[in-house]
Amino acid sequence: MIWRVSDDDIEALGQLIVANSAGAVSGHVVAHGELTVTTTAHHLIDVLTNLRDNPDFQFQQLIDLCGADYPQRAFRFDVVYHLLSMTKNRRVRLKIETDEDTPVPSVVGVYPCADWFEREAFDMYGVFFSGHPDLRRLLTDYGFHGHPMRKDFPMTGYVEVRYDDQLKRVIYEPVKSVEFRSWDFLSPWEGAGYAKPGQGYGYELPGDEKAEKAS
Repeated sequence: MIWRVSDDDIEALGQLIVANSAGAVSGHVVAHGELTVTTTAHHLIDVLTNLRDNPDFQFQQLIDLCGADYPQRAFRFDVVYHLLSMTKNRRVRLKIETDEDTPVPSVVGVYPCADWFEREAFDMYGVFFSGHPDLRRLLTDYGFHGHPMRKDFPMTGYVEVRYDDQLKRVIYEPVKSVEFRSWDFLSPWEGAGYAKPGQGYGYELPGDEKAEKAS
């Protein structure tokens, strides 16, 4: 049997976290059975330390740290910390906002496993973490420019890699423009024609034309 924490219990936990934060936690929300609390970069270390060490919370494990990009905002990035309490069977998500130039305090001193998580967020989003012991790229190649998970980064990237048989080495060169195929996303077949509007869809699926001829 799977034991599920009720939304009332999650709401009570959110209120308790806010009450015990001395104003460091600015708010909380419960959605889809999950608790999310918000703070600022200035209070981040204090809030995480309290969530880890307070007997009422005991979030001993940082299970993930990730980023999210909202280019329309002045502080375009969310840095999201997912915490787990194994003793109390609880989870909480902590979020802060930052921009491309404002560093976020590294939490390696609170959760040592944040080392690689922060390097990944730096590599993918360009979020800087002050006090990190070794803030280098983690997933992209040497000399890579840009941050692939940003919304304004092109899906094809800026350069492509191939092995040059004459030079006998791997070379980098600008991405060549490629024509995109004309796909009809309602149909698994390429080039399905447009037809008169039908029942619930405006396309003629392969095979439908046979039924029209038979009728």
